[in-house]
Parts: sequence; structure tokens; C-alpha cells
Amino acid sequence: MRPMQEPAQTRIAKLVADLWLRSRPQVRDRVTLLEAAANASQEGPLDERQRSEAEGIAHKLAGSLGMFGFPDGTEIARALELELRESTPDPVRLQQLCDSLRAILFPPS
Repeated sequence: MRPMQEPAQTRIAKLVADLWLRSRPQVRDRVTLLEAAANASQEGPLDERQRSEAEGIAHKLAGSLGMFGFPDGTEIARALELELRESTPDPVRLQQLCDSLRAILFPPS
């Protein structure tokens, strides 16, 4: 008898899970950079370079987190991106969004 093949959906789920494990350190680094920008905004307005870099990071996360099964993460990253498009993002909102993003992506064990 021939062994049954895994359904395509199962194989895809395993591939996505493996990709998440490999991408997780980079995603963690990106969240840390967003948190650094949120912290810096508490001290005063972000300089244009830091604001633009954080906006780009949020954009990348918004585009990829759904693929890894984090639709709420996508929404939060999109809200961060939109907040960071403002010339003077709200520091409290940035911090809240960063905290929410970290909690969804890296919940305490």
C-alpha cells in the first residue's frame, strides 16, 4: 500500500509555520525599532529620518503579518504606519500600538 500524502493545506500550513520561525527574529527586531521610535517620541518630536524609517517598518509588518496568521497584527501595524505618517505622531498612541503589537506577536509564555 502506498502511504497517503499530506493534504496540500497541511503542507502549506507547515511551510508557513516554518517561515514564521525563521522570520520571527527579524520581526522581533522590527518591533523593537518601532518601540524605540515610540520611546523617542516621548522625549520630543521624531526627526524625519527616524519617523520615516519607523513608518517603513510598520508598512512592512502590515504587509506580512497576515500571511503568518496575525490579522490583528496587520491591523495594528497599519495603524502604526498611519500614525507615523503624521508630521507629529501622538507618542501615547504609538506606545499603545507598539505594546499591543508585541503582545499579539510575542505573548508571554
